[in-house]
Amino acid sequence: MALARRRTESVSYWPGFVDALSTMLLVIIFLLSVFMLAQFFLSREVSGKDTVLTKLNQQIEELTSLLAMERSAKNQAESNLAGLSATLETSQKEEQRLQGVIDLNNQNALSAGDKASSASTALDAEKQVSARALAQVDILNQQIAALRRQLAAIEDALSASEASQKESQAKIADLGSRLNVALAQKVQELARYRSDFFGRLRQILGARPGVRVVGDRFVFESSVLFESAKADVSPAGRQSLDDLAAAVNDLAREIPPDIPWILRVDGHTDKQPITGGQFKSNWELSAARAIAVVQYLISKGVPADRLAAAGFGEFQPIEPGDDEESFARNRRIELKLTER
Repeated sequence: MALARRRTESVSYWPGFVDALSTMLLVIIFLLSVFMLAQFFLSREVSGKDTVLTKLNQQIEELTSLLAMERSAKNQAESNLAGLSATLETSQKEEQRLQGVIDLNNQNALSAGDKASSASTALDAEKQVSARALAQVDILNQQIAALRRQLAAIEDALSASEASQKESQAKIADLGSRLNVALAQKVQELARYRSDFFGRLRQILGARPGVRVVGDRFVFESSVLFESAKADVSPAGRQSLDDLAAAVNDLAREIPPDIPWILRVDGHTDKQPITGGQFKSNWELSAARAIAVVQYLISKGVPADRLAAAGFGEFQPIEPGDDEESFARNRRIELKLTER
């Protein structure tokens, strides 16, 4: 009875088999989840191509890690199988040795009867050990077969994921190319309107002193619009801004609504420090003047969402000198028609 109970306890491999089935079920559920996530990410690839690529890479890393774990488990199982096979071989050799002893004892007649009985008992014990080893080998073979099926399923899923990623990357590249072409077209259209706008300003403002074009910007010297150290538009400056507002309003009616343009108003000062007065620094003065121009243009009907104000203080000079003429040119308001 004790021997039978020990054999029952030693061959109870059902928990290991259940663990293998559970592992396979978890892998299948995981693969289904990966497939659903991949479908979800593909639906959002236009608005978040970088996010899609990142998450797909994470999925591939997770699948690769899982594959490595499963291969490690397979190697461990094969190692256990090799150990059990060696044990079985040893048991068989011992069985043959004992059988030889029994045959030899049978030839010694009655004088060796006790020895033969003892050898027969040992042989029965070895047979039981061999039977248990064979059962363990059979279970291990089943587990290895299940692991191989799981590995094959994982490799198929990994291949499918890689193919899906390549397809997604191709789609994203195509969308990026088309987006770049569309953006380039919008920039070209805006450049054409910018050229027309500056041409109109030249016609409207003519050759007024202190007004000029520098690169892609239309520049008013601050003395044209403001009195010294002040940020309120002067009466003389209002006439120039009235003409500017009329030109901007005409432009707003002509530019198609799908072009994201703004008129940026930048305030600049010279590098002479402010001492006393309303403003504590050139930063505040430059920003206040830019805001004053924007507010005046809004009062003349220019859409507020097409305007932006920025102050640069004395840190973006266009003249390097320290004479009064250079200071006067650096005190300026710049207008730039640009994309939002």
